[in-house]
Amino acid sequence: MIEEMDSRRYSRRVLNDASDVVLGLPSFSTGISDEDLRETAYEILLSAAGASGGLIVPSKEKKKDKKSSLMKKLGRSKSQQAGTQSHNSHGLVGLLETMRVQMEISEEMDIRTRRALLSAMVGKVGKRMDTLLVPLELLCCISRTEFSDKKSYIKWQKRQLNMLEEGLVNHPVVGFGESGRKASDLRILLAKIEESESLPSATGDLQRTECLRSLREITIPLAERPARGDLTGEVCHWADGYHLNVRLYEKLLLSVFDVLDEGKLTEEVEEMLELFKSTWRVLGITETIHYTCYAWVLFRQFVITGEQDVLQHAINQLKRIPLKEQRGPQERLHLRSLSCRVQTEKGFEDLTFLQSFLLPIKKWADMRLADYHHHFPEGSKTMENALVVAMVARRLLLEEPELAMQGPPVTDAEQIEIYVLSSIKQAFSRIIQDVETLSDTTNEHPLALLAEQTKKLVKNSTATYFPILTLRHQNVSAVAVSLIHKLYGIKLKPFLESVEHLTEDVVSVFPAADNLEQNLIAVITSTCGEGTAEAYLKKLNLYKIETVSGTLVLRWVNAQLARISGWVERVMQQENWSPVSAQQRHGSSIVEIYRIVEETVDQFFALKVPMRPGELKSLFRGIDSAFQVYTKHIVDSLADKEDIIPPVPILTRFGRESGIKAFVKKELTDPRLPDVRKSNDINVLTTPTLCVQLNTLYYAISQLNKLEDSIWERWSKKHHSHAIKRPVNGNSKNSTQKDGFDGSRKDINAAIDHMCEFTGTKTIFWDLREQFIDGLYRPSVSQSRLEILIEPLDLVLSQLCDIIVEPLRDRVVTGLLQASLDGLIRVILDGGPSRMFTPADAKFMDEDLEVLKEFFISGGDGLPRGVVENQVVRARQIIKLIGYETRELIEDLRSASEMEVQGGRGKLGADSKTLIRILCHRSDSEASQFLKKQYKIPKSTA
Repeated sequence: MIEEMDSRRYSRRVLNDASDVVLGLPSFSTGISDEDLRETAYEILLSAAGASGGLIVPSKEKKKDKKSSLMKKLGRSKSQQAGTQSHNSHGLVGLLETMRVQMEISEEMDIRTRRALLSAMVGKVGKRMDTLLVPLELLCCISRTEFSDKKSYIKWQKRQLNMLEEGLVNHPVVGFGESGRKASDLRILLAKIEESESLPSATGDLQRTECLRSLREITIPLAERPARGDLTGEVCHWADGYHLNVRLYEKLLLSVFDVLDEGKLTEEVEEMLELFKSTWRVLGITETIHYTCYAWVLFRQFVITGEQDVLQHAINQLKRIPLKEQRGPQERLHLRSLSCRVQTEKGFEDLTFLQSFLLPIKKWADMRLADYHHHFPEGSKTMENALVVAMVARRLLLEEPELAMQGPPVTDAEQIEIYVLSSIKQAFSRIIQDVETLSDTTNEHPLALLAEQTKKLVKNSTATYFPILTLRHQNVSAVAVSLIHKLYGIKLKPFLESVEHLTEDVVSVFPAADNLEQNLIAVITSTCGEGTAEAYLKKLNLYKIETVSGTLVLRWVNAQLARISGWVERVMQQENWSPVSAQQRHGSSIVEIYRIVEETVDQFFALKVPMRPGELKSLFRGIDSAFQVYTKHIVDSLADKEDIIPPVPILTRFGRESGIKAFVKKELTDPRLPDVRKSNDINVLTTPTLCVQLNTLYYAISQLNKLEDSIWERWSKKHHSHAIKRPVNGNSKNSTQKDGFDGSRKDINAAIDHMCEFTGTKTIFWDLREQFIDGLYRPSVSQSRLEILIEPLDLVLSQLCDIIVEPLRDRVVTGLLQASLDGLIRVILDGGPSRMFTPADAKFMDEDLEVLKEFFISGGDGLPRGVVENQVVRARQIIKLIGYETRELIEDLRSASEMEVQGGRGKLGADSKTLIRILCHRSDSEASQFLKKQYKIPKSTA
């Protein structure tokens, strides 16, 4: 059955070499094999189980059943195994049977050992089975007749004798002292027992019996010495030498792996570990020793199988090993006594228990992490776990006295740096070797190839290794990148010093080297805090490639920008502001400007030399300036707002004769109003022209975004320029790429806002001045309502919407709405001496305001209702004041005048200036007398 399991095992998995993971324990002088250790470990386990009453010698029939069910298990799938195993394993008896199979113990040996242990307990009243010196008792209770052949018996006996010698003589925790001769006596007895097998039967049996009796007299006192400080409260040692004990315990722990798959733990692992605790008293195992041994067994099994789950289990056990302050005083004393002398590469070394087990683990992790690029090509969970293993082992080993005496230890972060620097150097050396081979088969310069390969190293490290390493060293990427920068710089320096002309080699090497440096800088700035990144960047010995080519590039850029500026002036002189087409409703000049700009950008990126961010910024500034000049030309073509808005008439108060003369259509000459000659001199652009200009500005700013995106994309692709030292992520990328044309964006947006406002003002105060500013509410509100303006407003609005591009429609219409409200307020508050209002007029005015509001809302096809409502609020508040009686207005004006000194307003919510203007247009003597007395406002002569 064991042979069948072996064949299945090795057919399932290809095992790794674990020769570099070896325990730091001395070898056995008696030549004990792994098989010997495994069989003795099982015998110890049986004795420990026997102390709990679990030692039952099964009948042959039951054995057959067990064997049958086990064979069925071996032939079934994994899903079927679970059910079979749990069904056939009942309590301690079933668990021991599982252990027998796991440890590859034959049924004959199992039965033989159980019977012998039970026989050894006969007559030992009150004594526990786990206090027996197991090899001695088995030698006494098992005869050669129980073996099928003499060779098997001699092999078995030799194992028991070797165990006694190794445990009691070769590696005792406490020396023999005055009983030193017992050691030689014991060795003589062991030799005689072995010798008895070669003597005649009668003589041999007699010698063996006598020797065993003498052996008991010597070994029992040795085995029962309280050398471990009596940790368990009862002396029950069978061997003091911890090297043997932990190797036996190791064999027990190895049985937790599935016999069918070494990379998996058995389903009964928890029950098995609990069973192993019963051997602690015998083998002197403490909690610290258990977790250390178990971690070692799991770790070595991971090395053999490569199974990640096993490694994770090993890490969990390592983390459970108590630190020094977490151990009890007795355990600390016991662990301090456990040491051995081992031959290593450096000669003989004295190792503590923890060093024996943890140093090989740490050495394995250190060796692979020191060249993680080679050992963990995909980074993966294995590398992360290897780091955990190394760090946990370090922390435990640093508490060991021998290491503590070697001066201040390096911190975890410093250890990470050691790994990083070592691995980078080895990876870079491999790259140099590869480049030397590649350069022979390609036409590329070795330094250009080296830069490209180094960049791949950085990219791979950034994506694969830095995320893992950064968890333990925040700035590990900066450490690695700084070294890479230095290593490449050493290779590049002689080339830089020899360059005199812009040769093909320069054109090949400079972009690659500059690109690499910017890439390295970007890694530092994107992975470190601002202050930390600056510190690392200051330490870099920058290549300064751009100083060679920068001047030439900048000179070229300036010449091109001067060409663009001259082009702007020419196209503006030729522009007649006719739409390019029915679909393209902007002027032709902006198309020409973009053509020359894009041509310049193409030439800029066609240059074959590295460019500094300064050159790019210079290009941006020049183009930005050209668009600002273009925008200024358009804004300067507008008339002054003061020229198209008539001046505000002087304030006058109500006169009695005005009530009669108001009906006389007579205009008084106001020297401030523009006369016919001046009106002809004012260059007021037509509404279609203004719309084309607005469309042109919108086209300019919308294409500006595309132009800027294109420039940044090409800069990033061709030069991989991360020279602008900002974190490389989605948000920062946008902010970086959206500030190159901030000046022209700001000016164009301001120009569009100004022109939308101007278009509205021009429409109301210039085009519709006669109907609106001069005619509304004259001679009275009831005789000249606002609805007469809706038709001309509608004509203007239709004209605007026919020409203006859709994205600007609401902005232009909002400008017209604002101007309409400005005109209405102008008529109400500054309508001049020919306009007089009564409280009853407020109702008509409010109705007119609703008409104007609904006109601009246009049943949902116009401006959003909320926008219009917000705009009309100021007019509605003024109309509401018209509705108040004169006395209320006068009282509120007095109150407002007092409140304004303290920064407040009157009860009606209006300021004093607004209230005075309403009273000036109030057609009653009470308002007139108040204004004459309080403000000396002259009487109207209209």
